[in-house]
Amino acid sequence: MNKQKQLDQQPVTRLFSHLEFNGNKFQHQPGSVLGNTALIVGTTIGAGIIGLPAVTLPSGILPSTTLLIAVWLYTVISGLLIAEITLNVMRFEGIPHLGLLAIIEKILGKVGARIAGIAYIFMHYALLVAYMTEGGEVLTTTVNQVWKLENLLPHWVGTVTFVLVFGGMMYWGKDRLIEKLNEIFIIVLLVAFVGLLLLGGMQIQSSQLLVQNWHAIGGSIAVMYVAMFFHSIVPLVVTQLEGDVPKIRQSIIIGSVIPLLMFLAWNAVILGCMTPDILQNNGGNERIFDPLQILRTGQSGELFAMLLSIFSEFAIITSFIGVTYGLTDFFKDISVITKSEISRLPLYSLVLLPPLSLGTFNPSIFFHALEYTGTFSVSILAGIMPALMSWKQSQTPEFVNSNYQTIVPGGKITLILLIIGALLLIVRQLFSIYKF
Repeated sequence: MNKQKQLDQQPVTRLFSHLEFNGNKFQHQPGSVLGNTALIVGTTIGAGIIGLPAVTLPSGILPSTTLLIAVWLYTVISGLLIAEITLNVMRFEGIPHLGLLAIIEKILGKVGARIAGIAYIFMHYALLVAYMTEGGEVLTTTVNQVWKLENLLPHWVGTVTFVLVFGGMMYWGKDRLIEKLNEIFIIVLLVAFVGLLLLGGMQIQSSQLLVQNWHAIGGSIAVMYVAMFFHSIVPLVVTQLEGDVPKIRQSIIIGSVIPLLMFLAWNAVILGCMTPDILQNNGGNERIFDPLQILRTGQSGELFAMLLSIFSEFAIITSFIGVTYGLTDFFKDISVITKSEISRLPLYSLVLLPPLSLGTFNPSIFFHALEYTGTFSVSILAGIMPALMSWKQSQTPEFVNSNYQTIVPGGKITLILLIIGALLLIVRQLFSIYKF
């Protein structure tokens, strides 16, 4: 009797329960904090990590480390804000799962949904262009080195080959097969990453630790935004954890801290391996000097170069799989709404051919694609939109009067800072494009 009384007095933190009928009774199937933490980690660690060293090299290890932590703080606050918004919409609507774009439409209307939809499509296409070009670059570099070709393969051959192999794998492969292959790819990715940290840690040049150029730090913010983006899966995390705020908060914070620590270690090792000789001999007059491209040629040892090529390629492949799935699902949803069924071949052609065409004719677009994605798409989807939705929710009596849940402190000051941060990044990029 006392035990039952204690159970009755325990606070219920979840919004609803996942129940599964098993035999003659329902069983509770609660979401796992560990599983959802892993989901956020897997979503965050992508090809954005490949672009980091090139954009952080001009500023140095200490300034870029400081900025990475600041960008993480921004993204974790906006991620928690999306969780807060999702909880309030689910509670008000009585719906256990909604996607990010559906939530935006419910709060900001069709205009907000269209802006978010454009940002979403732009982000996925830009990322696919980046992954195809860089994946092809790694392939051609590896083939040229292994076979010691005198007539080097052109970049477009690598880009087309990458899409034919991995795009074809997704087109013809069953979902279960792709899932298993992706798990293997992630294991290979993590093993290569650990090996790189161990080898690279022994080659760090102490002189590189002292390099500091705080004026150059702004050029890396957009790519850091892309590297830290996980916000599109936050509504899914909220659903899987049954609206349990402590579990959601724990999953988002830990799930974003783990990639942050990996990015910090990776950034320090790669920048620390750049000796003055390498910088002097390979700097040239390029707008963006990619240290990974130089290190993959073996200037820090053949084993290090091999592990770096493996890590780079598999980071791109796993990200390519996720982004391709995301864009195909988006177009499927549109076809359902418009009641115009789209078959598999036209669907994958719509997803893969436009970025392939752009990547083939402009093989050096990798960093520009990441930069524009972070500046425009991520700033809108992970900065401006969450702040506007939260602002409108807090001013809507229907939401406020239905047990309005607050996760992110600071009220409107926090929202204003999120909007200002995103707008400053967009304005900075526009000034850079139009040379004001």
